[in-house]
Amino acid sequence: MCRLIQRKRIIGLLSLLLIAGSIFPGQAQNDNRFEVSKNLDIFNALVKEMEMFYVDSVDIDKTVRRGIDAMLGGLDPYTEYIPEQEMEGLKLITTGEYGGIGSYIRQRDKDGGVIIVEPFEGMPAALAGLKAGDRILAIDTIDVSKATNDKVSELLKGVPNTKITLTIQRPGEKKPRKIDIVRKQVVVDQVTYYGVRNDSVGYIYLKGFTDKSAQEVKAAFEDLRKNHNIKSLIIDLRNNGGGVLESAVQIVSLFVPKGSEVISTKGKIKQWDRTYRTSSEPLDTVMPLAVLINGNSASASEIVSGSLQDLDRAVLIGQRSFGKGLVQTTRDLPYDGKLKVTMSKYYIPSGRCIQQLDYTHRKEDGSVNAIPDSLTSVFYTSKGRPVRDGGGVRPEFEMKEKKIPSLMYYLAADYVLFDFITDWVQKHKTIAPVEEFVVTDEDYEALKQYAKEKNFTYDRQSEKALKSLKEIAEFEGYLDGDSTTLKALEEQLTPNLDRDFDRNKDEIKKLMAAEIVKRYYYQRGELLQNLKEDEVLDKALEVLADHELYTKTLSAPEKEKETPAEK
Repeated sequence: MCRLIQRKRIIGLLSLLLIAGSIFPGQAQNDNRFEVSKNLDIFNALVKEMEMFYVDSVDIDKTVRRGIDAMLGGLDPYTEYIPEQEMEGLKLITTGEYGGIGSYIRQRDKDGGVIIVEPFEGMPAALAGLKAGDRILAIDTIDVSKATNDKVSELLKGVPNTKITLTIQRPGEKKPRKIDIVRKQVVVDQVTYYGVRNDSVGYIYLKGFTDKSAQEVKAAFEDLRKNHNIKSLIIDLRNNGGGVLESAVQIVSLFVPKGSEVISTKGKIKQWDRTYRTSSEPLDTVMPLAVLINGNSASASEIVSGSLQDLDRAVLIGQRSFGKGLVQTTRDLPYDGKLKVTMSKYYIPSGRCIQQLDYTHRKEDGSVNAIPDSLTSVFYTSKGRPVRDGGGVRPEFEMKEKKIPSLMYYLAADYVLFDFITDWVQKHKTIAPVEEFVVTDEDYEALKQYAKEKNFTYDRQSEKALKSLKEIAEFEGYLDGDSTTLKALEEQLTPNLDRDFDRNKDEIKKLMAAEIVKRYYYQRGELLQNLKEDEVLDKALEVLADHELYTKTLSAPEKEKETPAEK
């Protein structure tokens, strides 16, 4: 009976997955439906034969899930199957809310073991005294000392106002602690911080697009305008991966006239094509506006930045955005699952689609090409300024993005920096306000010494490339003669912790400062720390302070003057 239910579940699920993309008119529709039916029969028979005759027992759910993920993964990264047990994650993306303790957790070891990485300000974990670095040993009576991240996350989430008891091991302490926590509805604010820069410039940092983001941006802007008398505004969308499309439209509507077209969507099913226009009266249509973006600004971030650019309402500053011009929607599946499927492409007011990767025409190895700039087309903003499709949104003021050395990457990803800061925080009960806090040279040297003691290693691409070069050179006989040049290069590229630390001293101190400040002042403090020396923000302040430059940037391009013909 159990096997029969499983087989029915497989057939029903795959039917919906395949039929969802099979709506074609006329003969093409009939042919495609035959292919769907034929392939479902083949897959059904395959699963039956495998389950009955494979030499070892087969986990049907895991096996079919691998097949589903591989099938959808061949389309694009955004089309995915979400079973019932993973629906909480989808809810968090769309609403920013869930029932739990309010913290980021991370699996510490490959074989399990989860620690608190970051408790959220004002949420149960922080209020109960949990700190970054605490290892979770048990949740109520369940031992999770070797559990995976998914398992611990599942146990921590639950109905608001229910109590759980965590047994944790705090670094530096011998005995475990027991901490009682009452779950609550955790609301993750999308406006991490807003405030005033240079006395009259409003600043709003938005980290994501949920169904409440527009309300948060509106409230922040109204407060800045009413209580701080701002004369211009910066909206920071850097590292904002997007989210709910309607929220992006609502944010644009705060700054452009009612009835303005923001985006249109076009897909296979023409009846579902839509045009989104602003439906409410704006808060302000004339205040100078700058939007900050980078390579991690995607989806809804690109709708906001691209639309405001196309409507000549804001100057964009930073780096070219990610280039995601695809729209997803969810479709119901059997057993309370969902299919998140790419249904259409979106086009911003100039008519351009900023999708950068072409998933339709993959290479033979399955890799995907970006659309080269030479194949993009020119479109025009409302005032006639030229803009291009096919490669994200390009800022009017494009800033060079700093490359992150591998040492910095591994310091951030590894536990050397994390553990050092955890130990540092235990020795410092308080720190100065964010505006005054600095990492001393003594702290920097202490981290370097700690990294040496922990045998910190960082795998550099140059070292890998050099090893391959040596192997090829040796194979082809180039090392038989004078190899002093190669040896000098090897010496230069061989990791040297003292040298590489000192080479990146300033950046390492910034990384340390951000992590330390976050432990005391949470995400808001970390953001303020990172804004201290921010070239993109400084450029935005410079542009907004220069009314002539701002106006000229958003003005219609001057027509070339005709040279009088010689007589």
